[in-house]
Amino acid sequence: MTAPLPTRVVLIAADDTAEVAEDGSLAPPAHELHLALVRAGFHVAAVLPVDAFLPDRLQQIEPDMIVVDAAASVRDTLEHVVLATRDERRPIVLFTDDADTRFVNDAIAAGVVAYVVAGLAPDRVRPVLEVAMARFDYEQRLRRDLAEARGQLAERKLLDRAKGILMKRHGIDEPAAHARLRKAAMDQGLKMGAVAQRVIDAAELLG
Repeated sequence: MTAPLPTRVVLIAADDTAEVAEDGSLAPPAHELHLALVRAGFHVAAVLPVDAFLPDRLQQIEPDMIVVDAAASVRDTLEHVVLATRDERRPIVLFTDDADTRFVNDAIAAGVVAYVVAGLAPDRVRPVLEVAMARFDYEQRLRRDLAEARGQLAERKLLDRAKGILMKRHGIDEPAAHARLRKAAMDQGLKMGAVAQRVIDAAELLG
């Protein structure tokens, strides 16, 4: 099952020689990529230069995907784009004519889901972006699952510590301590982790 095709794409023209006209048209070399995106069925919501206003523009447009044309200065371009998307992650696809692949690992670590080097065949644009979106969605699910697992582990540690406090203070066994925490959570409309934290905080205050 493939990921749904993103409809709103922002093209970032990172090449110093590219010029963005008032009507949003772009001078070569990014113009070729712009046409390829349109012909592949993407809606290019905007063509943006790499400048200090990039974060604000991306926040206003809220694109489904960011496509970067970086004929040169790949590292500098990546820094700008990553800073512009750090508050809200979006799939980033980078096209470059620069055969220097030293920055590929940095790009992937920074959130680039596809790094296309040296050459652009128009019929490759759509599958490249579809695969990039699928990979981005998969990575986002992994991050959510990892965050959930970490949260569950942290809560389990709190519960174990709180149960230990109750067992020592009231001379009860582990199931009874667990039952007390569960009842307190239900009575107060809180999660058991929150109740456990209150038990721990109270124990620390009382010494």
